[in-house]
Amino acid sequence: MLKEQLRFHLDDLTGAPTRALIARHLAGMHEHSPPESVHAFDVDKLRQPGVTFWSAWLGDDIAGCGALKRLDAQRGEIKSMRVADAFLGRGVGRAMLEHLMAEAKARGMRSLWLETGSAPAFIPALRLYESAGFVRCGPFEDYEEDPFSVFMTREI
Repeated sequence: MLKEQLRFHLDDLTGAPTRALIARHLAGMHEHSPPESVHAFDVDKLRQPGVTFWSAWLGDDIAGCGALKRLDAQRGEIKSMRVADAFLGRGVGRAMLEHLMAEAKARGMRSLWLETGSAPAFIPALRLYESAGFVRCGPFEDYEEDPFSVFMTREI
């Protein structure tokens, strides 16, 4: 199974494959949401204190990525989760989500939060999060109500 073959790496965001996947992620967000509704992190924001970034690899190929941002002692936010186009539909997103949830729990967090898009292109992500126990909620932290955003949370 693909999940058992994936390797997760703490990533310093310097490698070309990682940077290309982040660029693809940002392009996809801008393709489906207006600029003011894109909350995805670029490389510089992914390097800020309190954010930890992982890449997932299958052999020599980057299969996905995701980040965990600490909101406070007990809460974290999932950021910049993306599956490489060649790996869509193969369980990489679920494996990354499970990895981020396990890391958050190991760091003493009790809940996870996320913001994702509301356009049809985001339906697979919404289904993934819902199937993992995330429920819709209102805006959190500095987010504001936005018809292009869906906010979700779950206890861990």
